[in-house]
Amino acid sequence: MSDSASEPRTFEKTRTSETVLQRITALRAPRKLQGLEFALLVFAIAVGIAAIVIIDLTLKGNVATDLLPSGLVFVVALFALHFTVRRIAPDADPLIMPIATFLNVIGVAMIYRIDIARKHYGWEATSVRQLVWSAIAIVVAIVVIAVIRNHMVLFRYTYITGLAALILLFLPMVPGIGKEESGAHVWVEIGPVNFQPGEIAKILLAIFFTGYLVRNRDSLAMVGKKILGIRFPRARDLGPLLVFWLAAMAVLVFQRDLGTSVLYFGLFLAMLYLATARIGWVILGGGLFLVGGFIASQTLDYVQKRFVNWLNPFSDPSGASYQMVRGLFGMANGGMTGTGLGQGYPTETPLAQSDYIIPSLGEELGLVGLFVILAAYMLFVGRGLRIGFAGQDDFGKLLASGLAFSIAFQVFIVVGGVTRVIPLTGLTTPFLAAGGSSLISNWIIVALLLLLSNSVRNRPKLVIRT
Repeated sequence: MSDSASEPRTFEKTRTSETVLQRITALRAPRKLQGLEFALLVFAIAVGIAAIVIIDLTLKGNVATDLLPSGLVFVVALFALHFTVRRIAPDADPLIMPIATFLNVIGVAMIYRIDIARKHYGWEATSVRQLVWSAIAIVVAIVVIAVIRNHMVLFRYTYITGLAALILLFLPMVPGIGKEESGAHVWVEIGPVNFQPGEIAKILLAIFFTGYLVRNRDSLAMVGKKILGIRFPRARDLGPLLVFWLAAMAVLVFQRDLGTSVLYFGLFLAMLYLATARIGWVILGGGLFLVGGFIASQTLDYVQKRFVNWLNPFSDPSGASYQMVRGLFGMANGGMTGTGLGQGYPTETPLAQSDYIIPSLGEELGLVGLFVILAAYMLFVGRGLRIGFAGQDDFGKLLASGLAFSIAFQVFIVVGGVTRVIPLTGLTTPFLAAGGSSLISNWIIVALLLLLSNSVRNRPKLVIRT
């Protein structure tokens, strides 16, 4: 009797101990995440400060304070985001924000180095404006986290976000506000403010694609005929694919922006495959884009020139291929370990602080430095995909994967273009390149991934407690 009577008490005592342990673990987990994220943020900022100090000592012989005011604003905004995340989304991934910060400050350091070479100081310096835009982008990320809080809110506005994306996509074509730069119609100018609406459009499109595919996944994934073992969709289901193919071709033809066209259509195809797991969609979509690209290369002069420069850049090294050739020579000059910060010649390449910031970094940091940067991107994308794979709901899974893929695809397009793996397209490198519109859109992606990661980590803990 005594043994049997003691068993329930022992079981109850063990269960109570496990419950207490789980609750203690649940309380400590956010603190551990907070401490890890804070330490990594401090490290990332220290890397940026060290790079700027090295550049100052190399080029000026003393440590300047040109970036101090804007740098302080950036750091304050960054830690404001950190504390906002830990209050609203305490279980958010602790690596995403530090990685984005690391890339951001490395970009600022290289832009600052180019500013010194060109004798740009004060507000004329692109690095100062880059820090200010970075702070603005981080504030926007704080607003996104504070307003949205739960990512499922976005699911309600699937078609509204799609309509807003299309409006932003074609806004540069509106007479009076559209602005042409370097032959591309991707800018909008309203008073003293210039911005690229397509950068925000890519996020809205990702939200729209996610909502649409979650609602229609069954019909897109299960219905169709098999040809050579591959199931292809029905003709009636090809509508969305054709619509976004036409939209991508419209961007290519009317806005003369090859990079944005490739990014939008590639994002749609990737999310379509993730939602349906059908290779037939990828084959059809890829075939459509190859056909459209071939027609464009034969009929559109600027697309044809990009292909000629890609296939034979040394045919006109002092003319149309000058930028690509100078970038290739710069990276070759960097070799394995680079010339050192402040000791290369990145200013000899046009747009060294924006479109060609990767060759600029490659020259002064070498192949090893570029490997570290690409590894940071890989880790960022990997965390995003991990959030998607571990998600508790279909909308969150697909949205996190789509946002991660948009960063990965953009990096591939940029790095592939400057290294002649693919034709040069003119996209900006996320977080690194100069540009306020790009910074805002990429920090919004950081905010959304933080919210999504919080929901992933928080759900299982709630199940345990109940």
